[in-house]
Amino acid sequence: MSNTKNKKNMKNKKSVKNSKNRIGFLLFSVVIFIVILISTVFNDVVQIYNNKKNTKELKEKYEILLEEEDSLNNEVIKLQDPEYVDRYAREKYLYTLDGEKILMIIDDEEDKNNSDES
Repeated sequence: MSNTKNKKNMKNKKSVKNSKNRIGFLLFSVVIFIVILISTVFNDVVQIYNNKKNTKELKEKYEILLEEEDSLNNEVIKLQDPEYVDRYAREKYLYTLDGEKILMIIDDEEDKNNSDES
């Protein structure tokens, strides 16, 4: 009788040990799963934040480019006017018509600034 009782005790101990091992393994698996899940969610949140930041920067660049496009379109329209082209060439490149003279007025303050920079 004692022998059968010992065998039953041994089986019970083994089954308790096996169930503890299973519970430990399941607990470990759940912890690993939670860690992977949190890591994935964190990476997704970081990616979403970066995408929003990039979107904001790109929208700002787009607005600047639209303003530049408008400015260039206005310049194209102005350059189609011969009077504007004449005035632009005279001011920017010092072109003159026959018989015209160019007078350059030098500002004393500007002259001092230029000599200070040298």
